[in-house]
Amino acid sequence: MEWLKAVVISRVQELLRAARENYGVDPIVWLVISTAAAPLFYYSIYRLVKALAKKRGNEIMLWSAVFLAATIAPYLYVLLFGRNLPWWIYGAVALLVGQGVFSLVRKLVKKPGGPAK
Repeated sequence: MEWLKAVVISRVQELLRAARENYGVDPIVWLVISTAAAPLFYYSIYRLVKALAKKRGNEIMLWSAVFLAATIAPYLYVLLFGRNLPWWIYGAVALLVGQGVFSLVRKLVKKPGGPAK
């Protein structure tokens, strides 16, 4: 069983090193950013739902922005510090961020209490 553990650890270390050397992105930093953003992500959802229920426009905008920032933070790290990334990585991140912004703006532009579009 020890040999399997050694093989897995060795492979993971090799992949981490390859990501750092080939793409300039440290997976540990990405993981730390993702982990640090997670509580903020869930708390912003809680506060956003609460603000929507009470129809508080300013709070809706604030917590929507916090939600969006917590969502894109790890991907922004990859875009800003990554190098030699395949073209489709930029496209995928841009689509995900664009879809999030579009969805957020669409929800915020809707009149509170109005019919869903």
